[in-house]
Amino acid sequence: MKGIDVHVKNLIKIYKTGKVEVQALRGVNLDIESGSIVTIIGPSGSGKTTLLNLIGGLDYPTGGTVKVGDIIVSNLSSSQLINYRRKYVGFVFQLFNLIPDLTAEENIELPMISLGIPKQERKDRIEMLLDILGIKNRRYQFPSELSGGEQQRVAIAVALANDPPLILADEPTGELDSYNTKIVTDYFSKINEELKKTIIIVTHDPNVTRIAHEVYRMEDGLIKGRFIPSQVYSSSYVNYSDIIKKRIEEIDEQLRRLDEEFKQGKIDGDKYVEERIRLKQKKQSLLDEIQ
Repeated sequence: MKGIDVHVKNLIKIYKTGKVEVQALRGVNLDIESGSIVTIIGPSGSGKTTLLNLIGGLDYPTGGTVKVGDIIVSNLSSSQLINYRRKYVGFVFQLFNLIPDLTAEENIELPMISLGIPKQERKDRIEMLLDILGIKNRRYQFPSELSGGEQQRVAIAVALANDPPLILADEPTGELDSYNTKIVTDYFSKINEELKKTIIIVTHDPNVTRIAHEVYRMEDGLIKGRFIPSQVYSSSYVNYSDIIKKRIEEIDEQLRRLDEEFKQGKIDGDKYVEERIRLKQKKQSLLDEIQ
């Protein structure tokens, strides 16, 4: 199934914790053309993930509408949302969300089994996805036997398993080093070109932003700007360096927590070194981007 239009109108989302109300979205309007790649940038807490969850039918809005193709997602019942998510949306998350006891191939097949797709059709689609994502030689490996980049490519294949027209990715390169970030980003672009899917990516990563047809900037629960990638880097449109600097601050905090966990014996030396190298590489990539 090829891509699909996405229209968001006056979207509001309020979370309540006791007597405290948090307005995550304050009237968001968004129009995305079928078959395009869109990235959503902005500081942490600006409402990016909330917006993605509402488009994906993982939550209900407090007000406003979400329309995907001819489907008014915000009006669907709980059972209708399950069917919508199975048929129309593929999710890609930062932490891969693969089932550890299943091989790469079995992880990809599982969504198709839940939709009742015949065995031969499942087999043919698995072959096609493994080929497109360059992981045919990793089909029998378990997630723990794959690199971070390979795990994320399997996760993308899982998202594509039921041939949905819409792919939603929340920080899909957040756990990857710069090398694997480029590989995964290139595959998103390839999927868009070859399969014509509509792809919406929430990201802090400038390398991901570059593949987009359009970039939306969120702040305080609102869309504050709509750009093409080249405009994002122009200070006359948006000070993107401030967003990158904020991301660097978050990585510094992750490094600090990592040091504390190692000192307290919560993680072993191998895990500490692996995570520290990954975070340092990510930080250096962002520092290079500012330059």
